[in-house]
Amino acid sequence: MAGTVRAEGLRERKKRQTRQHISDVATGLFMERSFDAVTIAEVAEAAEVSVNTVYNYFPAKEDLFFDREDAVVDRLAAMVRGRRMGESAARAVLRGLRDDLVAVSPSIGLTEGYAAFATVVRESPALVARLHLIQQRAVDAVEQALREESGTGPGDAMPELVAGQLGWLNGTVVSGVRRAMSEGLRPAEASRAVLDKLDQVEELLGEKVLNYAVRSAE
Repeated sequence: MAGTVRAEGLRERKKRQTRQHISDVATGLFMERSFDAVTIAEVAEAAEVSVNTVYNYFPAKEDLFFDREDAVVDRLAAMVRGRRMGESAARAVLRGLRDDLVAVSPSIGLTEGYAAFATVVRESPALVARLHLIQQRAVDAVEQALREESGTGPGDAMPELVAGQLGWLNGTVVSGVRRAMSEGLRPAEASRAVLDKLDQVEELLGEKVLNYAVRSAE
């Protein structure tokens, strides 16, 4: 029995390694030549795998570029679900975003080379469309988390409205990082600039949003 579990673990690790290898190779080609100029066949050849193997791991070409899409989609909802006792959904997201900025986290683009990554996205209509879809999926995930934790029904508009505000908040931070990095700032410099912007944005949020879905004692 123990040997069976170990074999399954090895197979899963091999799959993850293969997936990461294909994604890394594809990203390198996209950064060098642009997303639209590279074909799946060229990715397969460079990664030394078959075209079918690429499609097995990445059903769409955009999946190769946004290979961490699910993690991005779930990020805000995870902040909401992990809020502290006495903390509202909005304040949990504000805290999470500040933590990422203070930590100069690559997860929000605070890394050398991100400006080039953003340029590839901007120059491809397909990637721009996928990015909008990712952002909407993230907002939908937050709304779902708020509905599940507050027990509100489909007729209550507040989870949808608050989720939209939190998506806007996150979008402001991400776009601020992208702009700062594109202007040539180093990650630590961009972090400080966007932290200042986040303080200003917080002041624009109304009390209903800031105090919605406060976690109470179980």
